[in-house]
Formats: sequence, structure tokens, C-alpha cells
Amino acid sequence: LYFPCCSSSSSSVPIMLPSENSSPRKTFKKLRNSFHLIKSQVGFHHCKWFFLIILIQVTFILFLAGTSPPAIPLPHQHQHQHQQISKPQKQSIHQQKQSKDQVQISKPQKQRIHQKKQSKDQLQILQDSKPKNKYQKQSKNQLQNMPKKDQQKQLVHDECESGRVYVYDLPTKFNKDLLNNCHDLDPWSSRCNAVSNGGLGPKATGLDSIVPENLRSAWYWTDMYSAEVIYHERILNHKCRTLNPQNATAFYIPFYAGFAIGKILWFTTAKERDRPSELMLEWVKDQPYWNQNHGSDHFLMLGRLTWAFRRKTDADSDWGTSFLRMPLMKNVLRLSIEKNPWDDLEVSVPYPTAFHPQFETEIKEWQDLVRSSNRSSHFCFVGAVRKKIKNDFREVLMNYCKNETGSCKIVDCSVTHCYDGAPAILEAFLDSDFCLQPKGDGFTRRSMFDCMMAGSIPVYFWEGSFKTQYEWHLPSPSEDYSVYMDHTDVRNDTNIIRKVLDKFTKDDVRKMREILIDAMPKYLYARSNQGLGSSNDAFDIAIDEVLKRFKQQREQKQKQILEETRKDEKSIE
Repeated sequence: LYFPCCSSSSSSVPIMLPSENSSPRKTFKKLRNSFHLIKSQVGFHHCKWFFLIILIQVTFILFLAGTSPPAIPLPHQHQHQHQQISKPQKQSIHQQKQSKDQVQISKPQKQRIHQKKQSKDQLQILQDSKPKNKYQKQSKNQLQNMPKKDQQKQLVHDECESGRVYVYDLPTKFNKDLLNNCHDLDPWSSRCNAVSNGGLGPKATGLDSIVPENLRSAWYWTDMYSAEVIYHERILNHKCRTLNPQNATAFYIPFYAGFAIGKILWFTTAKERDRPSELMLEWVKDQPYWNQNHGSDHFLMLGRLTWAFRRKTDADSDWGTSFLRMPLMKNVLRLSIEKNPWDDLEVSVPYPTAFHPQFETEIKEWQDLVRSSNRSSHFCFVGAVRKKIKNDFREVLMNYCKNETGSCKIVDCSVTHCYDGAPAILEAFLDSDFCLQPKGDGFTRRSMFDCMMAGSIPVYFWEGSFKTQYEWHLPSPSEDYSVYMDHTDVRNDTNIIRKVLDKFTKDDVRKMREILIDAMPKYLYARSNQGLGSSNDAFDIAIDEVLKRFKQQREQKQKQILEETRKDEKSIE
């Protein structure tokens, strides 16, 4: 044999193996001589490198054997994980086939068992809470990186992030038929003008010397009790309206309660006054989505003051209807032009005024006119004395203003027709720094908003006229843009009016007026079904706040259900 790897650099030594015919002794000697010859001829360092190379190769092989296998490609990796996950499932199936004593219920199984026990209403709520849009939780910065189609979808979703509203298709006797029979809505006069133009009323006239020509189309003689029609017209075209009740966060009941009761407030029994409301509730209670939350996600608009719907007894002599005291109304949210301060389910919204712009530019032009108006009167009073009321406070104000002819401007509504609006009213408010606002049929009156719309600062005499009222629409605190003096103090000394108002400097008045001007879009109703673009009007704000309220209410209910689920899981364990 020849060992080339072990040979020296100087020579190579052949090694001859013994032949078959050699004797054992001779063969052994030859082998021994051969090995001696190798030892003497082969360099040790050559063999050292040979064994070192072998050692390195063996080490490398062992290293490869100890490393992890190559990474599995992503699709196969999912399959691999699925196979691993499926093993416990197979084991669970096998366990279910065993006897009851050997069955072990896992935590997910407990949850499934518990979910079966949940009511259909609760499960529906949980399903509705799931995100409906894959971009729902992304920020505005991420929105810019989306495709244009997805951006449009996301913008629509963001506009309705608090949910959507479903409008009930009530039988027409509860709304449209009332308008069609508008001559019968009042025992003394026709109300057809009041309900015309979607509740805005007839076009205003006689404003040529007061309102610029390009803004006159925005003015109407609007009835102060027409909000039910205005809200119904607007909500049918609202951006967040849904035709699918399963997608709704809020349910709107378009019942014209104010008009329904207005025609029977006088010369009728208590039972007759309650009948329209009872019939409406009988219809609504049979709707599946009413029973889902017992009416707690339903709302309606009341065009009259809340006090007309709160009769306490069944006596025919008592005023109004008991609509809001009926058992089925105990969970329903009510929007009203004046709220009951002690009722958490009632929210006040602004009275409709005469100004109904269609575009934002019209608002800005009117704001500029109000800001630059030259006011010659310190304060004004618009109203009429109610002779049937003993010690009527309006008579106190009227007599005081007659004695303050240099400071107070009067519009006597017993002489001037003021019910739906008049040029003289707008002119008086535009010409005065302050406007005196006593109580109306309730604590509030429509004149408060006519006054503010003209940039005149309201002066209140009852806390109920401003406290807890219109919190969604008017700035806070009220002291920044209004004045309060107690009616009792004024009765004792009417001169207190002038003394209090004289304390305000011109700069104070300007700052207070500027707050009213800036907030103006929030307490007017646009005449466009699409609102005013980027500026939310009184209707937009009201619907947005209703949706926010119901969304929060739903989330709290979901949280409660989840907490109950966890408790049940622990009890099963």
C-alpha cells in the first residue's frame, strides 16, 4: 500500500505486503521491517495535518446535525401550525366520546356553553359592536396612504362613527295626515302656513330695508312649534340614515305629538287627548327593534313645550296629555324646545327662528352684518302684556321701558303681529345691545333665539330660562354672553335693570356679542336637506349627540354582558 498523505516531502516509500506463499514468521518480520522503515521515512507533521482535517470534518458534520431545520415557507407554515393546533382538537373529540366522568371541559367550551344561554338581543349587540370597516381604527395619517376608493369609504364611515339612525315608517295618521288636514290643527285658525315649506313656513316679506337683497331668500316666517316637521324632513335625508334597522344605533319615531295634541287641547276630555299617543305607542311596541332594548335606543321630537305632555291626573280639567308619563315612554329619549330640568331623558333644542340659510356664505354675510350693525338703543323689550295673569311680569317690563324711552325700544305685540315673526322685531334686536327676556309659555321663549340671532345680548330673569337648557347648542358658561337678574329684585325696583346694564363697557358688550355671532350656526336651522357643509346647524348637532349618547349606552351594555360572562365562566370552573 502507498500512503501519499503521509509521505515526506523528500521521498515516498512503497510498502510491500507479504505474498500468500510466505511463511508466517517471515511475513511478520517483513511487516515489522516495513513499519520501521515507514517510521524512519515519514515526517510526523504530515500525518498531524491529515488527522486534523479528519477531525474538522467530523466536527462540521456534528454541527450540522445539531442545528434547527430550514424555515418553513409561509403558506406551509400556516398549514404546519394548523396541524399542530388540530391535535388538541382531535384530543377534545376523543375526550367527548369518553364517559361523562372522564370528560374535561376546556375554557373555550365553557364560553360556548355560556353564549348559548345569552339572549338573542345580547348576541345581536355583541355582533353589532364588531368593526364593520377594515380601516375603522386607523388614524388620519394612515387614511392618506389608502387608495382613493378606500379613502372615500373611510370618510363616509368617519362621518357616522357614532352609528346610524333608522326612521320608522309610521302610519300616516300620526304625521302626514295631520299636515294634509292643516286647517283643523287649531280650533281658531288655519295652520297651513305654519307647516308649509317643510315646516319653515311662508317666505318672509317686508325686510327690504333691514336685510340685504342677496340674503332675503333665507328668511321665513317660521312658526315656533314647527320643529317636528323640520326634524322629520331633515332626518329623511341625513347622511347617517340607514334603511336597514339591523345597522341602526338609534330609532327615530316621526310622531307629530305637538300637532296631534294642538287640535284637541281645548274642549276635550283627558281620555280624548291621550288617544293619539296611545295609538302610536301600541303600533311602536309591536316592532321587533322596540322590544330589543325596550325603547331605550328610540327618540322623538316634541314641537311643543314639555309641560303640554305631562298631565298628572285623569281629570278633564287638567292641562295637556299624559304622553310622557305613559309606561311605554319611560325609556324613550325626547328632544324638546324646552326640557324638564329634572328629567334625564329630555334634551332641549333651539326654537326655530326666521333665518334659514342654505349655504355657509349666507351665514358669514349675516354674521358680518350683525357685527357691523349700528345700535342706537341700550336695550329693548318685545312682547305683550297678559291681562289674564295677575301681576304679570311682562307688564312690569313694559311699563319700565315706556319710562325709559331714551334707552329702551319697545315692540308691543298686542299691536304688532309677532307670532311668526315681523320686520319690527328683527329691527329692534339689530338696533339694541341688550334684549329683555321674561318667561314665555314656559321658562323659555322663542324670542331668546331671535334676539341672539340679531347679536343682541339676552337678559334673563329666571334661572330656568338658561340653566340646563340648550346645553348641546349654546356656549358655556352662559355669563359670557348673557345677563341674569332675579325677577323678584326687579319687581321691587325696576331701576336695577339700567344699573346692571350700565356696568358693561362697550368692549364688554363687543366681546359678548362676538361669542353669540361665532355660535350662530349652532342655534339656527338650515333650509338645505344636506345641512351647511362644514358647519353643523342645530339639527346636525342634535342628531350627532343622540347617536353619541346611544353608542355610549350600547358600549356600557356590552361591557356589562362581558363582565357577566366572565363571572359565569368562573362559576363553571
